[in-house]
Amino acid sequence: MKQIVTAVELPEEASELLEGVGSVVGPAGWREALGEAEALITPVNVRVGASLLEEAPRLRIVANAGVGYDNLDIPAARERGIILTNTPGVLTEATADIALLLTLAVVRGLPAAERSLRRGEFSGWGFGDYLQGDIQGARVGILGMGRIGQAYARRVRASGAIIQYHSRGPINPAVEQALEATRVDRDTLFRTSDILSIHAAYSPSLHHHLDTATFRLMQRGSYLVNTARGAFIDEQALVTALHDGHLAGAGLDVYEHEPKVHPGLQDLENVVLLPHIGSATPKTRTAMARMACENAAAVLRGEPPLTPIPG
Repeated sequence: MKQIVTAVELPEEASELLEGVGSVVGPAGWREALGEAEALITPVNVRVGASLLEEAPRLRIVANAGVGYDNLDIPAARERGIILTNTPGVLTEATADIALLLTLAVVRGLPAAERSLRRGEFSGWGFGDYLQGDIQGARVGILGMGRIGQAYARRVRASGAIIQYHSRGPINPAVEQALEATRVDRDTLFRTSDILSIHAAYSPSLHHHLDTATFRLMQRGSYLVNTARGAFIDEQALVTALHDGHLAGAGLDVYEHEPKVHPGLQDLENVVLLPHIGSATPKTRTAMARMACENAAAVLRGEPPLTPIPG
């Protein structure tokens, strides 16, 4: 009987999709079971590299339970004829919500205001107290205008922001018109955005895409939001830009060396830090697990996968 190994704790709605397809080995013993595995369902925080694939000579599919797939060694898998899939679409709205939350929190200075209140410093409404930035009228730059980027754009546009974006190609003209969004080149995006939000798909060529030179391009007093992948950012360069006041603040849900967070970020009052919770709702995580299971089941039945990773 075919063996399916899952490093993800599958909700019942997802695991039932594997009934009759093969036997399932759960997270407790997944690594030890790779030798017989024909399908591997994995979360994005598990590195599936050449050494792991060598432990799984029968593997036919790696179903990544996430839209990003920088945790997968794609060339090593392709060389072995292994099909790779991800879960696009199902986490779009939840992740865009977190990006909006981070934007609001950092621009309006919410964490610092709450800490002030908890310290007993709030003495009643004061005309000049707790003044911070505005989203209404702000120029929001979106790096990567795919599903999540567009969902985020809809949210900040509803708050009165002006949308500009940079991506490999233009988006659907009707969507662009509805958002009143303008496509600009990379340097213009960095140079003219009041708020920059990252939604691009990460690849090694984009490692530390935002570095010291990039932060110098950004206008003084601007904000950075990242819900994509931490490795987009040179975190030491970000700490420096925040510490010297060139950037007014940052809202981060992802980090280069998760679960570690750069200590310089934790010491700054103008940074909002979340523990990679972009897709963390029961509905969204269940949908992700279901899609991963549907992909694994399809391949093991001899059918094409639903959402193969392109390339």
